[in-house]
Amino acid sequence: MAFTRSDRIDYALAIAATLFAVAAFTDFLDGYLARKTSGGTLLGAFLDTTADKILITGTLLALVSIDRVSIWPASIIIFREFLVMALRGVVATQGGLIRPSTWGKIKFITQFVAIFLAFFRLSDRWGPWYLDQWAMLIAVIATVGSAWGYISAFWHTVRSEPHPTRT
Repeated sequence: MAFTRSDRIDYALAIAATLFAVAAFTDFLDGYLARKTSGGTLLGAFLDTTADKILITGTLLALVSIDRVSIWPASIIIFREFLVMALRGVVATQGGLIRPSTWGKIKFITQFVAIFLAFFRLSDRWGPWYLDQWAMLIAVIATVGSAWGYISAFWHTVRSEPHPTRT
């Protein structure tokens, strides 16, 4: 995302947006092929979700640094990414698994659209905000919905497991 900070390269934001789109598409394609061919592994699933979080977090931080994204939606999205990674890690240490949800897919799509639009901010405002800012609001709502789903799944998984008695 170094292109977002470059004033010396023509079309730097367009290059950064293209790289982001290619990375997001290859991530989608990788997951799709793993599901279609049953070639997915536990390590692959972990690395895939980690790569998603790095892509989203790094891009949001780059866009915050050039005032294309406010720190507040970026903070909410980044906090959710770390929260979900922590919850999934706790469940995994106990031998459990929290599967990705439909909310997670909606979250990813809305985040992708909002981030992509932030690279190409339209000059006209839509009321008090630009189009990409409205899209970011929708992404934050989907992000919070997805986080709630993971928290619920976490508590359900933790409560359903037998607890060893201490003596």
